Amino acid sequence: MATSTPTTLILGAGQAGAEVAFALRQQGYAGRVVLVGDEPGLPYQRPPLSKAYLMRKVDVDALHLRPRTAYETAAIELRTGLRAERVEPGGKRVVFSDGSVLAYDKLVFATGGRARPLQLPGLEHPERLLNLHYLRSIADVDRIHRQFHEGSRLVLIGGGYVGLEVAAAARQCGLHVTVLEALPRVLARVTAAEVSAFYERIHREAGVDIRTGTSVAGVESDPSGDAVRAIRCADGSVVAADLVVVGIGQLPNTELALRAGIAVDNGIVVDEFACTAEPDVLAAGDCTSHPNRLYGRPLRLESVPNALEQARTVAATICGVHRPHDAVPWFWSDQYDLKLQMVGLSQGHERLIVRGDPTGRSFTAFYLQDGRVIAVDAINRPQEFMIAKKLVAQRAAISPDRLGDDSLPLKSLLTTSA
Repeated sequence: MATSTPTTLILGAGQAGAEVAFALRQQGYAGRVVLVGDEPGLPYQRPPLSKAYLMRKVDVDALHLRPRTAYETAAIELRTGLRAERVEPGGKRVVFSDGSVLAYDKLVFATGGRARPLQLPGLEHPERLLNLHYLRSIADVDRIHRQFHEGSRLVLIGGGYVGLEVAAAARQCGLHVTVLEALPRVLARVTAAEVSAFYERIHREAGVDIRTGTSVAGVESDPSGDAVRAIRCADGSVVAADLVVVGIGQLPNTELALRAGIAVDNGIVVDEFACTAEPDVLAAGDCTSHPNRLYGRPLRLESVPNALEQARTVAATICGVHRPHDAVPWFWSDQYDLKLQMVGLSQGHERLIVRGDPTGRSFTAFYLQDGRVIAVDAINRPQEFMIAKKLVAQRAAISPDRLGDDSLPLKSLLTTSA
């Protein structure tokens, strides 16, 4: 059933969903735009949650992507605190948690992801443990912050981005911090051993107790059963805790699409124009699996840049413009005074070239495959990172000696790449 005024309904009011809504207006879409999110309040950015917002260096208003008046001016109907319960592609309508039903002409899934839950003996009723936390939303961070006291013992399960960012924030706030990472090194899934070793050194120098190769076997509750008092590790050690934050990855929110008969394979499956196989249904952001020309395989990326780029492709497709999503993946992480900027995916690299001195606090790591640059990590080198993005996009072939020569401006190597 088509509506008299063309309607685009966007499920998910995170960065991808909000960007779709505004990009539609910027590209001249004159139909009705409805943006629905299950969290209360205005759409907001998530990256500062584990850093500046946790440390209360910024307030909630600073997290908002746009003020409420921007939605009103752009004639974007923003509905928050509302959850989609059922999508009916045949009838082109969505049923919501309050019983309301919305018809659509175009439907966009921008449902993002959720924290991967910890599954352990002693965690049969995790909702009872008032000091066990995940970090995904403003509400999550507000709960953590209420227990974020100087001198408290914080145990972080997981040595990825979230775990290390929270560790840095906690040390700067005077907490005692232990990081438990099951793999042999932190950031093992995304960086080379040399970069992992650098971050382990930085955190240990800041007073963080990092324990790699340490699997969590269970939790011990206090006598009330309402709080974790210790984490039991597989090696028999026990780590006392006043609060625990779990950061072991993210799961895409694909259940709604799957129930609607839309293909899901490590994300909602879309093509280069962000279209699913279901007519008039598109998707963008962390919830999608999309083809990537540079790496020759489908990718699901959890990053703000990817969400924004894919959202703009969604808007272009709805407006009848062929604008394929073909961006080079990039990410960032802020810890202490260090900005880690990463471009490309390093899996499968054959050689690592380091430019600069890892014993300091500024260097660049180049990942090579078949002699070509497939990924780069830049630590406190923003200018080199901008050049690195071009090198990865070109799959540049540059002499390792020249790549590693810190006396040569990186920009000069662009013209010598094959």
